[in-house]
Amino acid sequence: EDPSLERHFKGHRDAVTSVDFSYTKKQLASGSMDSCLMIWSMKPQMRAYRFMGHKDAVLCVQFSPSGHLVASGSRDKTVRLWIPSVKGDSTVFKAHTGTVRSVHFSSDGQSLVTASDDKTIKVWTVHRQKFLFSLNQHINWVRCARFSPDGRLIVSSSDDKTVKLWDKTSRECIHSFCEHGGFVNHVDFHPSGNCIAAGGTDSTVKLWDVRMNRLLQHYQGNSVVNSLSFHPSGNYLVTASSDSTLKILDLLEGRLLYTLHGHQGPATCVAFSRDGDLFASGGSDEQVMVWKTNFDADYGEVAKPQKYGSSVDGTHGTGVEMDCSIHHKKTKTQDSSRTQEQQEEETSLANTLEHIIGQLDVLTQTVSILEQRLTLTEDKLKECLENQQKIIQNKTN
Repeated sequence: EDPSLERHFKGHRDAVTSVDFSYTKKQLASGSMDSCLMIWSMKPQMRAYRFMGHKDAVLCVQFSPSGHLVASGSRDKTVRLWIPSVKGDSTVFKAHTGTVRSVHFSSDGQSLVTASDDKTIKVWTVHRQKFLFSLNQHINWVRCARFSPDGRLIVSSSDDKTVKLWDKTSRECIHSFCEHGGFVNHVDFHPSGNCIAAGGTDSTVKLWDVRMNRLLQHYQGNSVVNSLSFHPSGNYLVTASSDSTLKILDLLEGRLLYTLHGHQGPATCVAFSRDGDLFASGGSDEQVMVWKTNFDADYGEVAKPQKYGSSVDGTHGTGVEMDCSIHHKKTKTQDSSRTQEQQEEETSLANTLEHIIGQLDVLTQTVSILEQRLTLTEDKLKECLENQQKIIQNKTN
């Protein structure tokens, strides 16, 4: 079955720039040139939230792993952390001196990496909301930065036509991939963490092995690639292009599977849900669309990594092995040895933990907001006292 359009969200008043699902798939966040962040409910008839706070276009949004926070970056040079609830309280991070184009949480939810037109990549702690360090080797705007699944590496892409790989601990650039013929709009890690995919203004998608630093696959399109997202199985990649299409690439076969036409005008962003059943896209037509994946329902039944030369639109790939640890299904024997009770206990424990983490997130946010209010009150008090002093001095004079 082909992917099919499932939901259609209208509410932004300008181009949509970014989309992201919460881990539970209950909510979808989107950012827009209209300076708003919107949180859509995946349940029909549930209202959407519109969050105002940024003073200029919102260029990137992402849910924290627990789903209790949303990070956004804006042309107003700030990063905000929101609680996605009715009140929509947020705190502001300021350290960049240019437009913030990318925000991304580490998979443990502890760190945030941001990329900016000030040519830097910055890493922050989420709970203490402190700026930790900067990575500065790009010589032009940085469009995108992502943590590896294990959080040890950071990958970034830039208008200097390079993709850089960084070691988070040593804070050093360990490799630069310079094979792109244009600005690199988007980059991300394969779920295995062993390779990365990047797309940009030269209309290509390139996949590199980050252990050998070699090109694995190369897909030549005919339009600027604005965004891409790996399917959680690691076997597919979806792209959003300026020719208004979404394309799904089969990475095992090394070929184009589907071209989807939904948006009027450039498709600006695209993201799979965490389980891969859905993907969302946004466009300069102000619309957010949610698609049902439908293809290859049995993601696990995939043989060992195969050799392939990808040839899409007539251009040949590099024909090398793609060793990105594709997930295999558990065998029946493994499953039956674990009792139903054990599984239920584990699930309930996981849910409890998730809830605690969520409450912590909210507490952190609340404390941070209270701190901001306290500072404001202190400032006002100081002002009052100073004014009083002045009045007293004037009287005595």
